[in-house]
Amino acid sequence: MSDLGDWFRSVPQFTRYWFAGSIIFTLLGRFGFVSPYTLILLYEPLKNFQIWRLATCVLYYPIQQAGFHYLINLYFLYNYSRRLEEGVYAGKPADYLLMLIFNWTCCVILGLIAELPILMDPMILSVLYVWCQLNKNTIVSFWFGTRFKALYLPWVLLAFNMVLSGGGIMELFGILIGHLYYFLMYKYPQELGGPNLLQTPSLLKSFFPDQLGGVHTFGVAPQRPASTAAPGGGNQRGGFFGGHTWGRGYTLGGN
Repeated sequence: MSDLGDWFRSVPQFTRYWFAGSIIFTLLGRFGFVSPYTLILLYEPLKNFQIWRLATCVLYYPIQQAGFHYLINLYFLYNYSRRLEEGVYAGKPADYLLMLIFNWTCCVILGLIAELPILMDPMILSVLYVWCQLNKNTIVSFWFGTRFKALYLPWVLLAFNMVLSGGGIMELFGILIGHLYYFLMYKYPQELGGPNLLQTPSLLKSFFPDQLGGVHTFGVAPQRPASTAAPGGGNQRGGFFGGHTWGRGYTLGGN
């Protein structure tokens, strides 16, 4: 138990809270301590101020229906959220929290529009997508020994689930949300020269200030291309509810 506690405390704070919440609420619903109906996203109860559903819909999963997929979800959550929090967002907890809040908000909006009551899948895949974009050339291994660049992992998971269960909407939503965050946070301001539309609010910075000495070990954010002097003194800038089965992705030779 001491070793388990040491491991748990070693997990970065937001990944730790998210991972623990996904286990706690799922087990509460599985063993009947809380009715699963009170944990899923439904519009009518929200009008009666049952606002906790906005959070529990991304933490609860019906393991009596798809227990193996739930374990795969925990695997992806732990690995890729941790790598982001300890990598690109090392020493910047408020920035990482902003990403989680943005992705969660998009998940809830799409869930209400598409009437999807359980949103663990797209939330996790959105974070996985961001990691894959920031580590495009890292080689990952899929089932049956298949190896490819991390850039293609979200799409492989989407295709794999479509073939096995005819699903894919959850994975597709996760990819769209992750891409929206990546575009607004990195591609639009750094590569296209647009304004930064996802600046971390000072309120988050005051609660979770930046920490000095962070070590970036799992990829880096894209860099803005160097400006080139233009004639006349100007500057030019170059420029997926139900049973799913995801494959296991192991990172090989990570940075």
